Amino acid sequence: MRIFKTLLAGFCLALAIGEGGAVAEEIKGRPVAVVELFTSQGCSSCPPADALMEELGHRDDVLTLAYHVDYWDYIGWEDTFGDAAHSDFQRAYAQSWGKNRIYTPQLVINGLKDVVGSRRQEVETEIADAFLSVPVDLVYEEGLLAVTIPPVPGAPAAMIYLVTFQDHSEVDIERGENQGKQISYAQIVNSRHVVGVWNPVEGARLTLPLSELFGDTSNGVAILVQQHQKGLPGAILGAAMFQM
Repeated sequence: MRIFKTLLAGFCLALAIGEGGAVAEEIKGRPVAVVELFTSQGCSSCPPADALMEELGHRDDVLTLAYHVDYWDYIGWEDTFGDAAHSDFQRAYAQSWGKNRIYTPQLVINGLKDVVGSRRQEVETEIADAFLSVPVDLVYEEGLLAVTIPPVPGAPAAMIYLVTFQDHSEVDIERGENQGKQISYAQIVNSRHVVGVWNPVEGARLTLPLSELFGDTSNGVAILVQQHQKGLPGAILGAAMFQM
């Protein structure tokens, strides 16, 4: 585990397969856990966690997202997926828990608990105990993704996030702690944005034009219903994923 100290401010529902056997689209709904990994290509402790994330991503009950941070770039290899916004998001999680350090590989389950990402047994235990109370339904048709999040009386209000990702990439690491390795990465986050507010009494409906949301490498989106507390990320209440 690599630690970076910082001072903190303030089920597959559908699987369309063509005649040639290629997967056309996939919708994963009703997961019990959203597993977010903070990782870096420059971290020698991270490859086992990256491999575990790729494995977990094949489960119907788990939605995985990998955020590549940039704060290890200085030690010899600039992460090809690294983004300062991902580092800031990790710091925001730490601040919400009253912690003053961040590290890689850090794995966050449903926005509530963190585990060292390479500790398989701990990760499996946390997933086994996880639960998401708010259903998120997705329907894809003619380039549009319809999102329906029904009301759940008694639940807290939350923000609706759209996270775009690339499902897979293999990278040859030429320098740094992982020099000479070819590492496989999965569910690589490209962007994360608020697209609405979920009201537990009224619910929410959104229609998203995917062609305008996917960048050059993104081929999937995750919809997350997540609480916010004083501007900081809180519990994830519901989630679903669409992948081309």
